[in-house]
Amino acid sequence: MTSVPTPIPSRTQYVLEEIKRRILTGRLTPGQALVETDLAAQFGVSKTPVREALKTLAGTGLVVMSQYKGVTVRMVDADMAREVYDVRLLLEPEALRRAVRRGASLDAARDALTQADRATDTAERSLANREFHRALYVPCGNPLLGRMLDEVRDQAALVSAVAWAADPSWEREAGEHQEILRLALAGDADGAARALHAHIASFVERAFPEAGTAAQEEDGQA
Repeated sequence: MTSVPTPIPSRTQYVLEEIKRRILTGRLTPGQALVETDLAAQFGVSKTPVREALKTLAGTGLVVMSQYKGVTVRMVDADMAREVYDVRLLLEPEALRRAVRRGASLDAARDALTQADRATDTAERSLANREFHRALYVPCGNPLLGRMLDEVRDQAALVSAVAWAADPSWEREAGEHQEILRLALAGDADGAARALHAHIASFVERAFPEAGTAAQEEDGQA
């Protein structure tokens, strides 16, 4: 039986993933200009796949397209952090709770923590961190909920990259990740959800204390 060859990613997809990787690992910093001709030369492609990739990244919130300033990496401020983390606080703990209750496999989350422990630089650690969180919510049993969280995933990673550049805190977060996974593997759905909520809330509070979140304000009023 003849095996089917693996499709080669399109030029646009390649450029898209590489620009995204550079943004989320800090090689391209917030506010930095993204010039089509420069990027096309770097990747050895025409300007067309670069232009299409930048349009897609603008749709995900990683870059900003301006008629006068051109394309730049999105700036991260307290307002952005609050918007993104409000969504995560409202949805991500519930997704994990559902994943645990349905007995979903969390092997991917365990693997992501192993990758984070073995990471030799911030870039690898950042990517492993993204995979860990996604591995917690994807098996929730509700594809729409997973897609909603996917939509803010890259923006959340951008916030994390900026925060880590100013104050590396991954050792603390690694411990919190271990506890979240321990509770989830033990079948404690509510405990894992609470630990995840506290983890997300404490991160944005430390990184952007002026941001606050709707969820935190509600807790304070309770």
